[in-house]
Amino acid sequence: MIRWHRPLLLMSATMAVLAIISLGGLLLDQRTLEGMPIWAKPMKFTVSLAIYGLTWAWLLSLRRRAPRWGWWLGTVLAVASVVEVVVIISQVVRGRRSHFNVSTALDASLYSIMATTIVVLMVANLAAAVLVLLERQADPAATWAIRIGLVISAAGMALAYLMTPPTAAQLADVATTAIGAHSVGVPDGGPGLPLLGWSTTGGDLRIPHFVGMHALQVIPLLALASQWIRSQAVRLRLVFTAGAGYAGLVALVTWQALRGQPLLRPDALTLGATALLAAGVATAALLSLLSRRSPATRATAADTEPAATVTPVAAAQAEPATLEA
Repeated sequence: MIRWHRPLLLMSATMAVLAIISLGGLLLDQRTLEGMPIWAKPMKFTVSLAIYGLTWAWLLSLRRRAPRWGWWLGTVLAVASVVEVVVIISQVVRGRRSHFNVSTALDASLYSIMATTIVVLMVANLAAAVLVLLERQADPAATWAIRIGLVISAAGMALAYLMTPPTAAQLADVATTAIGAHSVGVPDGGPGLPLLGWSTTGGDLRIPHFVGMHALQVIPLLALASQWIRSQAVRLRLVFTAGAGYAGLVALVTWQALRGQPLLRPDALTLGATALLAAGVATAALLSLLSRRSPATRATAADTEPAATVTPVAAAQAEPATLEA
């Protein structure tokens, strides 16, 4: 019987409840913060962490090694996620910014608690990923989908560190009330996409962070969707293609954000890189689907063919050669 990690399931259920509360806040609380509805951030975080918790509860059920380590690491992930959201919602209730806010001693302390919690979560995430990476599932495509998803997701989580250094303007202002920013080329709090808040006038580092983290769901789901393909070799090639394409997408949106370019206003260089990436992925996927059987598959098929029937005459003819040998 497969047992999913209970603390992570409880955390996901808690996040689902908090997401409903945040939705109520979006509908009933008219306050805004930096141009966005004040409850937009807790809404995004609770939904994302609910999915994150369910994914890890499932992943940790797949490992057979170091069960106690797996349980403790999953519990750390659950507790760290709850602490982060508690800080975010507390600041929303106060009408204050949660991330990068050092305007008062209390704001700085809460941001420090949240930052420390995020570091703990990242370390636990990496350690848990190593445990799951070592496991091998019955389906090779599923095994590699999980491994690739874990690696890209860990990289996406690490991209959050690009937001933490102070900007040039913050360094120049000794009375700054913020340290770090998610926007590039423009101040935080400018025009953004509805609900998501991603900047529409400059680069936004939240985009690669978000895209990278959710590789943990996207790539295994793509492997699941390919179950209709009977050839394991073809499915495995498609998983590798999807992984390479997704990694390329994370690199592309990171590059775009660091250049101070809005997601929906790419320049010719970004469009060209996107076209090359899409063409490469499409070509590789098409070649995988058109390929019949790999040499390994043919060898396996040959091994499973029934042995040729040896007639008594043939056996008699073969005997002298055997005796001479």
